[in-house]
Amino acid sequence: MVDASLKAEIQAAYSRFLSSKELKPRYGQRLMIAHIARSLSAITHDDAGHRKGGKPLAVVEAGTGTGKTLAYIIAALPIARARGKTLVIATATVALQEQILLRDIPDIIKHSGLDFDFALAKGRQRYLCHARLDQQLSGGGAQNQLLYPDEVAAQPEAQVLHLFQSMADALAKSQWDGDRDQWPDAIDDDNWQRLTTEPAQCTGRRCSFIRECAFFSARENLLDVEVIVANHDLVLADLALGGGAILPPPEDTIYVFDEAHHLPDKVINHFSHQLRYHASERWLDQTLRSVRAMSDQLASQSGLRGSTDSLAGHMATLLEAMQAAAPLLEGWVAEGLETSSGSDVLRFEHGIVPEPMRKQSAQLMQACYAVLAEADDVQKALEEALDKRQGDIDREVLEAWLAAIATVLRRIEGQAGLWRDYQRDASDEKPPMARWIRMVEGAGGLLDMEISCSPILAANTLADTLWKRCYAAVLTSATLTALGDFGRMTMRAGLAEISDCTIVPSPFHYHDNADLVIPAMECDAGNAQAHTEALILMMPELLAVERGNLVLFSSWRQMLAVFEGLDSDLQTQITKQGDSSKHEMLRLHREKIDAGERSTLFGLASFAEGVDLPGDYCRHVIIAKIPFAPPDDPVEQALAEWIEKNKGNAFMEISVPDAALKLVQASGRLLRKESDSGRITLLDRRVLTKRYGQKMLDSLPPFRRVFE
Repeated sequence: MVDASLKAEIQAAYSRFLSSKELKPRYGQRLMIAHIARSLSAITHDDAGHRKGGKPLAVVEAGTGTGKTLAYIIAALPIARARGKTLVIATATVALQEQILLRDIPDIIKHSGLDFDFALAKGRQRYLCHARLDQQLSGGGAQNQLLYPDEVAAQPEAQVLHLFQSMADALAKSQWDGDRDQWPDAIDDDNWQRLTTEPAQCTGRRCSFIRECAFFSARENLLDVEVIVANHDLVLADLALGGGAILPPPEDTIYVFDEAHHLPDKVINHFSHQLRYHASERWLDQTLRSVRAMSDQLASQSGLRGSTDSLAGHMATLLEAMQAAAPLLEGWVAEGLETSSGSDVLRFEHGIVPEPMRKQSAQLMQACYAVLAEADDVQKALEEALDKRQGDIDREVLEAWLAAIATVLRRIEGQAGLWRDYQRDASDEKPPMARWIRMVEGAGGLLDMEISCSPILAANTLADTLWKRCYAAVLTSATLTALGDFGRMTMRAGLAEISDCTIVPSPFHYHDNADLVIPAMECDAGNAQAHTEALILMMPELLAVERGNLVLFSSWRQMLAVFEGLDSDLQTQITKQGDSSKHEMLRLHREKIDAGERSTLFGLASFAEGVDLPGDYCRHVIIAKIPFAPPDDPVEQALAEWIEKNKGNAFMEISVPDAALKLVQASGRLLRKESDSGRITLLDRRVLTKRYGQKMLDSLPPFRRVFE
């Protein structure tokens, strides 16, 4: 039960908001508020405020038009405030983040009577590093290439130096705070990379510019607000650092994950390891030479000289081990690829690496650990030298080398993590890790081995790093279910037994406002060539129905083939993905429709989600085929293999639910407001002829169906 005073506060805020804006309550929005409030209120806590009972996750599927942001802030903020917790709202996309910051939250504060401070949390690389700016302007950038080994070694050109000087002047006059997004002009990525830093490269409180640091200033501001807006990646980065490093500790936080269907994949990407073997050899060789140069530069301090000499020795041992192992690894990969039908990927079945490679990985892991131990000693010695301010070495030099050693630690920790995963006995892993090696083009066009290891499900990682620790979390999205239930999300995100899940109804009148058309077709969509030829013949008539069209394809090949097969006059009305940026494509499309012209967008998966084209901008969504994922992703292959090993049906348990969810996302491009109307045409009759088809149709909103 919701505490009476909290219930009254939530209801009053919602009523004030509706009354102030002269709106009527939305049924789905009211249900969402009630569900979140009940779930969060049911959590019990100890005297320290830490959760000790109740289900920590409130999961809500709510479609477009529900008003999700209002619902979760109105419901969660009063409870977070009463429990002494910070509300952290995390989105998957910049577009939604900006909408929440610039429109939704100010609107809620203005009309609901809820008065609260809020702030945007950004990653460190959105902020300028004063030390790096100073190095660039003083000509010290080339000396510190060890810190930033992936950058171009050349000094910046005159016009770039002029830009950097303009930034320094703006900082000095307090006309800019170092936030990249607040600089008046776009900054080229390569130029910005010279000026920003990663966590491992930051010397923190020991930096000479700590008082001016934009990142630390922004982070301190987060301590004084009740609501923080971030993104999924920043939350995961904070958790990887132990939690509480960037954001408040999970124990003191109620998270809201908007666009939560992205979270499992974000976790998998974040906690995977990857290494380009020969590129890493080159980096290690370059870094070894730099460490030897550092040893010479720090010769006047005997303690530092001894530590750096020892570090260089262990790095040389690691480099020799990598060079010795390279022919063996290349031989195993070549042998494995001989039986893989022309593929450039060698995936280890069930994640089990051959015993000889496991032994080689164990040796490389131990060599990495030896480097890490010595690098840690050097780091401590440099910190001590900075703190005591002893010796005749400039403070700036010590700071630069401290950042350099931190970079070595980060890179070698990543390598050690990969080799640790490869030397492990995977026979008892449940679920197994995906392990594979891909041959890629490296520097100078030479082949390189990209060695990868990844979880196949995010459930265990989320449980260990977040669900077990956080006070509570709200997960919401328009597409959390697949085939009508939460089974897919439960498996991938680990929601079983710790979540209260619900689906709230949409405010849209689907049956009255939209048709789902499946036209007669003689070919099966599984026959790629025949299906493409059929699309070319049908497309002129389909695009003549409305002025604003969105055509969604499942492959580049088919999209390009259909475009090339159309009459040149029709091609002039079409903008296809790859012609320009997504933002520019949408701008041109809106411009044409506003001018009364016809316009059609051809796009792939990225256009099936997050594209907002209300009204005349999109009256017709054409879906080329059921969006089954291509069967070439090593992580999905490993997941399917594991399910089959456990007597499951990977096609029905993975492929069909995933495709059904993507089909719902694609169909969601049509109705963006309650007043919208139009049609969806699905050019794939397998939903009518295959045994899984009815389940897919039933998972779609209740459009008026027109099956020819």
